[in-house]
Amino acid sequence: MSDVPENAPEACPGTSSDQAGKSSACAGCPNQQLCATAPKGPDPAIAQIAERLKSVKHKVLVLSGKGGVGKSTFSTQLAFALANSNKQVGLLDVDICGPSVPRMTGMEGETVHQSNLGWSPVYPQDNLGVLSIGFLLDNPDEAVVWKGPKKNGMIKQFLKDVYWGDELDVMIVDCPPGTSDEHLSLTTYLQTSDVDGAIIVSTPQEVALVDVKKEISFCRKTKLPIIGVVENMSGFACPKCHVESPIFPPTTKGAEQLAVDMGVPFLGRVPLDPAMMQACEEGRPYLPGSVDDEEEGNANSGENDSAAQAAFRAVVAEVHKRVLGV
Repeated sequence: MSDVPENAPEACPGTSSDQAGKSSACAGCPNQQLCATAPKGPDPAIAQIAERLKSVKHKVLVLSGKGGVGKSTFSTQLAFALANSNKQVGLLDVDICGPSVPRMTGMEGETVHQSNLGWSPVYPQDNLGVLSIGFLLDNPDEAVVWKGPKKNGMIKQFLKDVYWGDELDVMIVDCPPGTSDEHLSLTTYLQTSDVDGAIIVSTPQEVALVDVKKEISFCRKTKLPIIGVVENMSGFACPKCHVESPIFPPTTKGAEQLAVDMGVPFLGRVPLDPAMMQACEEGRPYLPGSVDDEEEGNANSGENDSAAQAAFRAVVAEVHKRVLGV
């Protein structure tokens, strides 16, 4: 993965170079002072993180170009759905300034404990561990007003010092929106940890899709594989008449066409559904049963799903197939 920041000049020598912040190409770069004073060479934490995460079989980053597209909702409900498919799942919330995961998993007020093995996640289910800065705050209503280096230090600690158990099938990382310092730190810290890739969440309208293009560009520059794009809030699924109506009508054929144009997989559409909002408010799974119940002949195979639940189940099944291979 590249050590060149997204907003760096074209001739940037890279953050690990001895010339970082000193080269003539660095003049005028917003990162110049940070690069000039930062330690050079590979961060020893990279190897420590790789060792810590050796027991995590699959690692998935959930990204969005723009805030407010439902990224944390998707991350949380994806984690619940995979856990309900008898997988050992970790959900890591690295949105330092806007941690939503504690509320969405029903774990508000819980705290992280420390042992000789490291920090212990909070467990809403026996096979679903969750970690968020929200569990470390004395007052959840207080703003986290941190500069980049402090946020990056917390992300490093989350990756390096959390004990997820003997083995995880998959770890979902809920990232902040955009392509900022936190994203560059994540891709740097995880560069030797065999990350499966990123899922990019968008809404259908062009103002969101423009930022998805930037997110795809970021992934390519940092050599982060792209698992696919999800179009969230693709319409409103009325719980009474069951008719789906467009809320954000796409003016350029939406995320599916963008995925085709950019040469990345399209994972599916998820409509707005009051039932999903209620599930997140109450900290419980949106989908009943397992994504692979149908293959097992289980009565909860999704035959009683609403149209919105069926759409989300199809997206989860696609992620399941592409990440876990089954």
